[in-house]
Amino acid sequence: MATDRNVAPVIVKRKKIIVAGGHHGGAWKVAYADFVTAMMAFFMLMWLLNATTEKQRKGIADYFSPTAPISRLSSGSDGMFMGESVFAADVLPRMGVGASSLQKANGETSNASTEAHDQRTAQDSVFQEVVDVLLGLNGESMLEDQWLRHVVTRITDEGLVLEFYDTQDDPLFTNNATPSSTLHEIAYAVQEASKLLSNEVAIEGHVTKVPIVQIKDPAWDWSAQRAKVFSDLLSTYGFSSARVRRLTAHGDRESVVENPMAARNNRIEVIFLRH
Repeated sequence: MATDRNVAPVIVKRKKIIVAGGHHGGAWKVAYADFVTAMMAFFMLMWLLNATTEKQRKGIADYFSPTAPISRLSSGSDGMFMGESVFAADVLPRMGVGASSLQKANGETSNASTEAHDQRTAQDSVFQEVVDVLLGLNGESMLEDQWLRHVVTRITDEGLVLEFYDTQDDPLFTNNATPSSTLHEIAYAVQEASKLLSNEVAIEGHVTKVPIVQIKDPAWDWSAQRAKVFSDLLSTYGFSSARVRRLTAHGDRESVVENPMAARNNRIEVIFLRH
């Protein structure tokens, strides 16, 4: 029988079916889990840094510190060959008990703190007395009313600060460093009030910003000259030059008002330094 050449041949396709697929590998899952955990820890760290204070962060760091402190009730020791007693002088301060040359007893620290506070309070009282005398808070002032508008006083950690500044219509200096009659009167009053104190003084000069740009900024020279002039005025009226600890020129770098060219920035500060 003849074969029909036009009939398509029959193709048999055999497909292998695997019932159990076996293990395809899951290492990527472990890596992904580690990545997610690390990112969570990172964002938690960022949150803690932003949401806690310095003291709280130190507490957290101490919590994870690898050191293991000895218990107060433990009899163990951590010296060479474990032979150092927990009652050794350099161990007790770390334990927070007892006293030694490294850590004074609570009573001693408290007494020193109380004494320092009492001394500061006593000195503040004397400073306030000087202010009262100078400004006439308890009676007649050593300064005329027209001069009181030039004066600001304050008591700081450094000492008693007497600040004398220009007003728009009454400058303390003319021709950059020539003292006015008002400044003479102020210097005399300061010298008289200083008799209540034995403290050394610091004199600081400040000036306004020069409105015209110059090759050499004269602000530093002017502030230095003014501090020196006021120091000389005090000496002229009887103030001991030995009590002058320092003269400081600040130029135009410490304005007290927003406008750097305001007359208020021209000022002399006399600081009675704490003992």
